Amino acid sequence: MRRVSRRAFLKGLAGAGLCALAGGALWSDYRRTGAEMVTETPPLPEHWREALYYTGVDGGLECASCHAPAEPSQALYCHVSHRGSYVRCLLCPHRCVLAEGERGRCRVRENRGGKLYTLVYGNPCSINLDPIEKKPLYHFLPGTAAFSLATAGCNLRCQYCQNYTISQRRPEDLPSYDAPPEAIVSSAAQNRAPTIAYTYSEPIVFYEYVLDTARLARRAGLRSVVISAGYINPEPLKELCRAVDAIKIDLKGNNQEFYRRVCSGTLQPVLDTIRTIHEMGTHLEIVNLVVPTLNDDLQELRALSEWVMDTLGPDVPLHFSRFHPDYQLMNLPPTPIETLEAARDTALDVGLHYVYLGNVPGHEGNHTYCPDCGELIVRRSGMATVELKIVDGRCAKCGRPIAGVWQ
Repeated sequence: MRRVSRRAFLKGLAGAGLCALAGGALWSDYRRTGAEMVTETPPLPEHWREALYYTGVDGGLECASCHAPAEPSQALYCHVSHRGSYVRCLLCPHRCVLAEGERGRCRVRENRGGKLYTLVYGNPCSINLDPIEKKPLYHFLPGTAAFSLATAGCNLRCQYCQNYTISQRRPEDLPSYDAPPEAIVSSAAQNRAPTIAYTYSEPIVFYEYVLDTARLARRAGLRSVVISAGYINPEPLKELCRAVDAIKIDLKGNNQEFYRRVCSGTLQPVLDTIRTIHEMGTHLEIVNLVVPTLNDDLQELRALSEWVMDTLGPDVPLHFSRFHPDYQLMNLPPTPIETLEAARDTALDVGLHYVYLGNVPGHEGNHTYCPDCGELIVRRSGMATVELKIVDGRCAKCGRPIAGVWQ
């Protein structure tokens, strides 16, 4: 694994903001300067941290319980000897059982000597300064910047992933930075970003890093947002909700078969995650990427909207985003605008107040309207908020409270 030293990382903080504000990656120029890279890989690297949420496994291993039904073929040959110090990861619904030296499906959590370690603590592979609207979070501090970071790895295998070059890679396959939580918080503050966003890949797999950074950020007066697919177990999720300020969940579809075949996951844990976030009072927004022929059936989209309405109420923002061919689904066309408009109309029809269209610049579905008087209260252009008519959390025209975090 190649890592930029902590000293070099901190040295680059001062000039980083100008690079980001100019529209480039926050550290793109820094990579070209030839900063010192650490190449040695000791038996147990210093940056590894013992993971949270795992347990030892004593005997009685059943290979099929580890891999079926997601990977039934694995059960034919894994754990042949059934010897050694096994651990079971309890962070996500995969509940991976790992022998000595094995990693979970996320590729970033490894069993060493009967202890589970995270390989990506303090080692982001991507850092940028983004508008908060890019996440997308439309009801959380509009018009502000989010200091955004990611590590390698993901616990799903979405065939259309737009960030597969980091999410589907091992940490040693990518350049990374020695950036412990205090360096991230310091850099966000220097770049005048009120929010740190854990995004791009899957923040659940760098859970310990997120948790420590978010707690430190809160003490420094900064907020934290998590951009996730929500494939996490209840207990670690509740701890996460207590540490961060907003979570955006990609609800891939309302179809178990779609989750299994296209994403290598299951639907129910994600629905449970969404319900828990709402119950915990953490600001929540939901995105559904509408993929032609796979999850674009209008009745299925209606059922998804009805579930949101019945479970969460009318005020949780729901975004329908346009699919563009990527990764393993290059054979499919972009989502027709008409499909997205029908999905939005359906969601509004079932009673949701805030329904948006993503990846469709200039469409009226990018804006926020007051549910009572119909006034356009947040106007967006691309990934920027250009007009805000909300005063003290209320519509400036009629005074109706507007759900969200506005200041």
